[in-house]
Amino acid sequence: MKILTNSEVETYALAERIASKLSGGEAILLSGTLGAGKTTFTKGLAKALGVTKTVVSPTFTIIKEYQGSTLTLYHIDMYRIEDEDEIYELGIEELYQPDSVTVIEWNKMEELPERVIRIKIEVKGESQREWEIDGLESDNY
Repeated sequence: MKILTNSEVETYALAERIASKLSGGEAILLSGTLGAGKTTFTKGLAKALGVTKTVVSPTFTIIKEYQGSTLTLYHIDMYRIEDEDEIYELGIEELYQPDSVTVIEWNKMEELPERVIRIKIEVKGESQREWEIDGLESDNY
């Protein structure tokens, strides 16, 4: 399914609709160019999951953990990861738990949990984004 958003507010609303479909154990793979809105989407998702901390891009720390009201959110940025061996040294696959959601920007992993949601973000204009979403049980966002 493809959805257009025209603002950060609409991106947050999309993230909230997707968050309402999550039960834990999902990996959300975000792809798109720099500045496409991957971290903005994750901020909206975190807010919808009840995270009260400020969400920032984990570009230099690679993994950030946030506790929501019912699920833990792991936000991973693999942009600076050189190879798959480095991924496994970090133990990322251990984060896939029934009480968590893992958001991965710039995914480089082959081993993923059973429930994967793939979101491709395409910049259409200064504030307009096209979101191609695959992997949710329902296409009614």
